[in-house]
Amino acid sequence: MFEIVSRRELASNIVEMKVNAPRIASSALPGQFLIVRTDPFGERIPLTICDYDPKNGTVTIVTQTVGHSSHKINDLQVGDKFDDVAGPLGRPSDLLDLPEEELKKKKILFVAGGVGTAPVYPQVKWLKEHGVTADVIIGAKTKDIFTYVNEMKTVGNVYLCTDDGSEGFHGMVPALIKDLIDNQGKTYDHCVIIGPMIMMKFASLTTKEYGIPTMVSLNALMVDGTGMCGACRVTVDGQTRFTCVEGPEFDGHKVDFDEAMRRQNMYRNNPKIKSETDNCKCNG
Repeated sequence: MFEIVSRRELASNIVEMKVNAPRIASSALPGQFLIVRTDPFGERIPLTICDYDPKNGTVTIVTQTVGHSSHKINDLQVGDKFDDVAGPLGRPSDLLDLPEEELKKKKILFVAGGVGTAPVYPQVKWLKEHGVTADVIIGAKTKDIFTYVNEMKTVGNVYLCTDDGSEGFHGMVPALIKDLIDNQGKTYDHCVIIGPMIMMKFASLTTKEYGIPTMVSLNALMVDGTGMCGACRVTVDGQTRFTCVEGPEFDGHKVDFDEAMRRQNMYRNNPKIKSETDNCKCNG
């Protein structure tokens, strides 16, 4: 059993939990994910590892309440226990493969939308620990649903944008990317984008205009975390890939986002199986 040792609400319907899982905490790397199950009869839910603390033996997850399974997770309180927490799963960020001297020369941009801010954080934190301070765009519809802003400011250069102009740059993420490059003289040679599928599509189209190599996290497609169910299939550069075992990060300029979004929306209006696909928005 995996005890919840801390819990806090980051915004409406968005909850952060630290879970006691020493073995996972000691081996987790940025970009990986967990599978959690609230009880013996609960659904297996993939959640990105938002932070990990080997010393205290905890891993951090962030869940957005959107349906039955995510409600069950977010109803848990400090002292409650998950029946299962499995991981770490998936491939770590490709940035971890670079030699340190090469890494320190890179100018890196992260783009986080919605709950995607939480899984961006461990990558930016890891870079800071290795002498690299990245730029981070955090986008949201309105300032009330920002998460992890203060944490991110301790490890990166943060630029906020809101659709309604309530805080930071007034506009969507692609417009802020263009503003940083065209008007503020920024240059980048690597970008990582995590957030809603539609945001990742248009942000990737923007970085493609500037020739910036871009990775996107497709964790929202995952269901069972092993690749066996096939729900995480995605077409990348014309080939079928499995997000659970070959990702979750892929080249954003080669992902067929339109196909991925069609499949992601396939079950949303079917109440019989909707609860089985709630995790599409739990991963950040």
